Amino acid sequence: MTNDEFYMNLAIENAKAMKGQTDPNPLVGSVIVNNNRIVGIGAHMKAGEPHAEIHALRMAGDKAKGGTIYVTLEPCSHHGRTGPCAVAIVEAGIKKVVIATLDPNPIVAGNGVKILKDAGVDVVVGVCEKESVDMNEVFNHYIVHKKPFVILKSGSTLDGKIATHTFSSKWITSEKAREDVHRLRSENRAILVGVNTVIKDDPELTARIPNGRNPIRVILDSTLRTPLESKIVTDQKAETWIFTTQAHPPDKREKLESLGVRIFVTSGLSQVDPEEVLEVLGREEVSSLLIEGGGHINASFIEKRLVNKVVIYLAPKLVGGQNAPTFLEGTGVNNMSEAVELKPMMMEPIGNDFKIVGYTIYKH
Repeated sequence: MTNDEFYMNLAIENAKAMKGQTDPNPLVGSVIVNNNRIVGIGAHMKAGEPHAEIHALRMAGDKAKGGTIYVTLEPCSHHGRTGPCAVAIVEAGIKKVVIATLDPNPIVAGNGVKILKDAGVDVVVGVCEKESVDMNEVFNHYIVHKKPFVILKSGSTLDGKIATHTFSSKWITSEKAREDVHRLRSENRAILVGVNTVIKDDPELTARIPNGRNPIRVILDSTLRTPLESKIVTDQKAETWIFTTQAHPPDKREKLESLGVRIFVTSGLSQVDPEEVLEVLGREEVSSLLIEGGGHINASFIEKRLVNKVVIYLAPKLVGGQNAPTFLEGTGVNNMSEAVELKPMMMEPIGNDFKIVGYTIYKH
């Protein structure tokens, strides 16, 4: 490992510690080194607050002059909620800037580097690039597509069941796996289920871990069947947004809104279009969405090729039953050659179960 890789890995680890706090902004870490000593370190902690480079520069103070700054993402070049970091780096007298990856937004990519080079600063790009890109998979998708990065999560038996034929589902997976799910919820901006899940299970859809952040609870409910007494309506633990259709009853909408629920009326006459949901969430600056629906909801997103990543917690159990629900239903593909593949597929033991993670590859 080179010195550049060592310091960049340190910046990356600092950035990762903020996962679940910065959206819709990226995870960014920074380290300043002068005379082979770390003099400043920082991470972006929340949208609207100083960027990682600014935190590191403030810590370094006068010791930044003549030093090298390592940053996991190209320093910004524009005035947004904060000032341009590229300009601040130049003004601090930094001699060299080592960048993991350029800004993924094609409109601004390279602009920060140009400011630095025009000021005579030595710039190196591409150190630990893959690690930085992988770390910001949510931001990289959102900044380009203006829609949330979608993760489909499910807990299943070996034969693909999410409940028995009597709809008994507690508990399929081990406590360790369920703890990991709460961490996953905390890392994502919103969580989505269908109204049937709300009616059958009355879930909280919160992140029950220390210092966890509760996601926005998104419910697909074509005719506003969500019970007024359900936890997602009454507990006030997180925002609840319901997407409905033109067929919704206006009086039920008024009651839900009076209880603090946001209602989004889509263009659908009888069903909510998942694509329209993602468009609205994107406009609302929701950069990541965790789907925890039943087989029908999951299929509606998979069949429209809207899922980017799949996380399955697989329990070593067999349930059987022709009518027992599975985590993916819908119409399905006609031929095996059309099956959605998960690549690269990663598997790790967690508690008594296995956690499977993969990125969707859709066939044309």
